[in-house]
Amino acid sequence: MTLPLVTTEERARLLAHGTARDAGQHLDPLPVVRLFTPDAHATWLLASLDPTDGDTAYGLIDLGIGMPALGTVKLSDLAFIVGPRKQPVMRDRYFQPVRRLSEYLRLAEENGSITD
Repeated sequence: MTLPLVTTEERARLLAHGTARDAGQHLDPLPVVRLFTPDAHATWLLASLDPTDGDTAYGLIDLGIGMPALGTVKLSDLAFIVGPRKQPVMRDRYFQPVRRLSEYLRLAEENGSITD
């Protein structure tokens, strides 16, 4: 059994942020969910979800190559990614954001990766 990448509550918060972004509101939210590959160095700190398709997430993407950046990714694509030891992308059930997305970005750019 695999766990969903986002819970119902997280999806609702991601969609609310996505709706605000679509309406032109400038947001710098706390990330809602942290996804990662347990057997690779990829991490996604997701802050919003496109309300039109309910699949395109926006946030800080760190593929483990030293170039973290803001961008989009489809949750449906992440559901099929596996690392070198065939481990799927997982949701960090213990993730508690401690800073706004822009601060995570600044620190990740300084360090070449998401540090927490």
